[in-house]
Amino acid sequence: MQSTIKFTKSDLAKYPFLKEAAEYVKELDFKVEDLIDPQFNAVLKRAQERIEEATLYVLVSGNSRNEDVEILSFPTAIILAIATENSFIKKRYALAEAKKAFNDFKREPKEKLLAITQNFGWKITTVGNTAFAPYEFAINFADYLRNTTYLRDKKWKLVNRLLSEGNVFITRGETARLLSEEVRKYIEKRLEARDKLKFPVEITELAEKIRKLSIEKVGEAEIEGLPKKVVNEAFPPCIKSLYESVKAGRHLSHVGRFTLTSFLINIGMPTETVIDLFRNFSDFNERMTNYQVEHIAGERGSRTRYIPPKCETLQTHEVCINPDEICRTIRHPLSYYRRRLRIS
Repeated sequence: MQSTIKFTKSDLAKYPFLKEAAEYVKELDFKVEDLIDPQFNAVLKRAQERIEEATLYVLVSGNSRNEDVEILSFPTAIILAIATENSFIKKRYALAEAKKAFNDFKREPKEKLLAITQNFGWKITTVGNTAFAPYEFAINFADYLRNTTYLRDKKWKLVNRLLSEGNVFITRGETARLLSEEVRKYIEKRLEARDKLKFPVEITELAEKIRKLSIEKVGEAEIEGLPKKVVNEAFPPCIKSLYESVKAGRHLSHVGRFTLTSFLINIGMPTETVIDLFRNFSDFNERMTNYQVEHIAGERGSRTRYIPPKCETLQTHEVCINPDEICRTIRHPLSYYRRRLRIS
């Protein structure tokens, strides 16, 4: 079903990833070089705000009152994210824009949602038969499967859905959620710069400023990433103790469990392996453990991966034990791990 709705300029400011928004920017003949012109200061400032909020808080705040600034700041933010040359910042930005879109989508009438789905080539129709309430849309199963790949809740599994003639019935809220997945993937694809692009010095410097701020606020270990192979010998003393306790089935406090889980996830241990570790506990609950570990890993809910508490917090909760010489020079367990990897 094709929608007859025409997007307004306000719509383009709210949803700058739409094809119509890209066409609007193209008509303005907007180029990267234009960003160093003082008349685009507001655009550059708003783009910087988008990236910093996304990196630090996994959100993008409300629209600017100036619709042109809002529309142009989106492709500018894409440029800035690419210029940081940092995969964490890129993924965080794509996720934050998708979350913002989801919150906006939820408030749209179904006619507007239908129009937005056309941007992504969905085969979808509205459901007029009230017997199918609360479902308002029927989406082709191929489009449905493409956008539920990373959604872990069991309700998204095709076997748990109402399916008829190759179409999956979904609610308006579910439609908004699947559309937000399209937005995330679209932005991530745009951020995949195949070759090293050249930017004006001012843009490169601003991108470096954003990267340094991210390291300062989020942490170098999280921003810069860690080797994929888990090296147990590089564990800090507190993590070694927690790890051995879990293997022996000894009780851990809530803070201890969270610290160990988030640490192991962030150094590259698969969630399935982490879950298996907790099977040694007498009170092991598979459903609850799966949920908690996957939530910490960012595979559920907001898709935000959590990092372990700082050393100061671990000291407060008596999780920090037997600190060694390296412990006295760092402030975070992941920093210890990185340090040990470098000197080993």
